[in-house]
Amino acid sequence: MQLYSTFETTAYLEIMLSTLEQRGISKEKIFAVPLDNRSEDRQLFDTLHRSDGTSLIDIGMALATAFSVVGASIGFKLAWGPIYWGLITAIIGFVLGFAIRLVIELIVKKRKRTLKGKHGEVIVIIDCDDSQSEVIEKILWDHFAIGVAKVM
Repeated sequence: MQLYSTFETTAYLEIMLSTLEQRGISKEKIFAVPLDNRSEDRQLFDTLHRSDGTSLIDIGMALATAFSVVGASIGFKLAWGPIYWGLITAIIGFVLGFAIRLVIELIVKKRKRTLKGKHGEVIVIIDCDDSQSEVIEKILWDHFAIGVAKVM
């Protein structure tokens, strides 16, 4: 039986490996592979084939709606009328919301990513008997494994 697990590169990984060796699992039956970190930065704009789930227009659309309602209401008293002023204020709201979201993505979230740092993960593969699998799985979970899988 093989157990697969993923860990962040921390001291808990080293403690888990030494605990397994103390429980009778030889070094030849433990295989640890560190994963490489992403070297290039993420792209800000999505393409047709790739999306990261972050929308840059969500705040812009909300502000465009709010500004257009207010602009159309005020436009009844102004020279160009409610339709033109609703469209003008909708464009202003969208540009303002897009700019706010762009600043959040480029400055605030980038600063959080650099402060937090990029931590690599390690995949650990353990060959063991069926009788040892429950004990080893408990050891993996007790030492903060991100995920564990069994393969018979």
